[in-house]
Amino acid sequence: MDLTREEQAILDGEEGESRQKAMELVTALGKIYGAEDLIDITSAHLSGASYKTIGDGGLKYLEDMAAGGAKVSVPSTLNPVGMDRDRWREMHITPEFAEKQLRIIDLYGEMGVQKTCSCTPYTGANVPSLGDHVAWAESSALSFVNSFIGARTNREGGPGALAAAILGKTANYGLHLDEKRKPTVVIDADIDGSVFSYSMLGQAVGMAIGTGIPYFRGISPETEEAKTLSAAMAAAGSVALWHAEGATPEAGSFDVSDLEVIHIGKPELEAAYSKLNTVDDVQLIALGCPHLTEKEMHQIAAFLKGKRKVNKDVEIWFCTSAEVRAKCPEDVKVMEEFGPVLADTCMVVAPIEGAFQRTGTNSAKAGNYLPTLCSQKAMVRDVSALLEVVM
Repeated sequence: MDLTREEQAILDGEEGESRQKAMELVTALGKIYGAEDLIDITSAHLSGASYKTIGDGGLKYLEDMAAGGAKVSVPSTLNPVGMDRDRWREMHITPEFAEKQLRIIDLYGEMGVQKTCSCTPYTGANVPSLGDHVAWAESSALSFVNSFIGARTNREGGPGALAAAILGKTANYGLHLDEKRKPTVVIDADIDGSVFSYSMLGQAVGMAIGTGIPYFRGISPETEEAKTLSAAMAAAGSVALWHAEGATPEAGSFDVSDLEVIHIGKPELEAAYSKLNTVDDVQLIALGCPHLTEKEMHQIAAFLKGKRKVNKDVEIWFCTSAEVRAKCPEDVKVMEEFGPVLADTCMVVAPIEGAFQRTGTNSAKAGNYLPTLCSQKAMVRDVSALLEVVM
C-alpha cells in the first residue's frame, strides 16, 4: 500500500502502541481487499458494544486498548448494548452481566467514543453528509448511510471500525470507490408502501440476490422505510448499498438498461413472510429493530392511546435511543402502560434467551437474527397486528 510519511510513522510505532496496532489492522485489511492507499474519514460507528456479543475476550481487548491510551480521532458512536443502563432488571438481566456491560460502555467512553448506543445514529447523534467517507460497522446503519444519505463505507467489523476511528482513516477500497457503487440488478417492486411492506421487500430481495447492489423502481422511501429496507436486506443477505429511482442521491448517476430485472410482488413477499414466521404465540413482543424513530414513537402511542393491555402473559418492549426517548415524553407515558420503553438496547443483543423462547417483532432483521443469535422462535407481523395480541 502507498502510505504517506505520517501513516508510515504510525505503522512504525512513532505515535504509540495503540495507534500502531490500529494502523496494522487497517493496513492488513487494505492489503486483503486490494486497497492502494488510505482515505480520511469523518466519523465512525462501532459495533461490539454488547457484552452478550463480545464476551470476556472482547472486554479484555477493550481494557487493553484503553489502558494503552487509545483515543478516537473522529466523532464516533456505539451500537446498542445488551441492556438499558437503568432498567436492566426489567429485562431479566443478571447483576454480573450488568456490571460487565457498564464497564464496556465506560471503556469506550475512555477512548472518546460517544456513549450514545443506537443502531440509528443517523437520526441525530452521527449524521454523515453526501460523499463523506466513514467507517461504520452496523449492517443496517451502514446500508442506510451508503444508500439514503450517500456517504461511503464498507461493511466494517467492530475491531476494524474502532481502528479506523482511532486513526481517522480507513482503507480505500470497495464502496469508497465510484466504480464499486454501481447497481448490479434492477428490482421492480410492487408493495403497498407500508413500513412493514418495506421490511418484507428487503427480506425478499436479500433472499433473491444475497449480495450485490439493487436498483429499485416503484418505491418512494422516507427515513423509516429506508432504515427498515436497509436492515432487512443486510440481514437476509449482505446488501450494503442500494439505490432507488428518484429517491436516493446517487440513483440518477447510473444507466441500468442492461441489468437483469427481478420482479418482487405478492408471491415473493408471501414467501419472505413464511420464511420468517415460525410460531403463532409469543412470550415477548419487541419493537425497535432498528431503533424506533420519533415518528414511529408517535404512531405507536397514537395506536395505543385509550386501549389497555389484557393479556398479561406477554411482555412488550419498545426499543429506541435515549435521545429519542427523551424527546417523546408524552408518547412514552402512553407506551409505558403496555411495557417499558428501553433505551440504547434491543432484543437481538440482549440475553433474552434466558427468559423467553418465542418472540414477536415487526422487523425482518430481528426475524432473521432471533433464531440464530437468541434461540427464539419468531413471529413477524405489522406493529398493529402484533399489539392486538395483548388487547
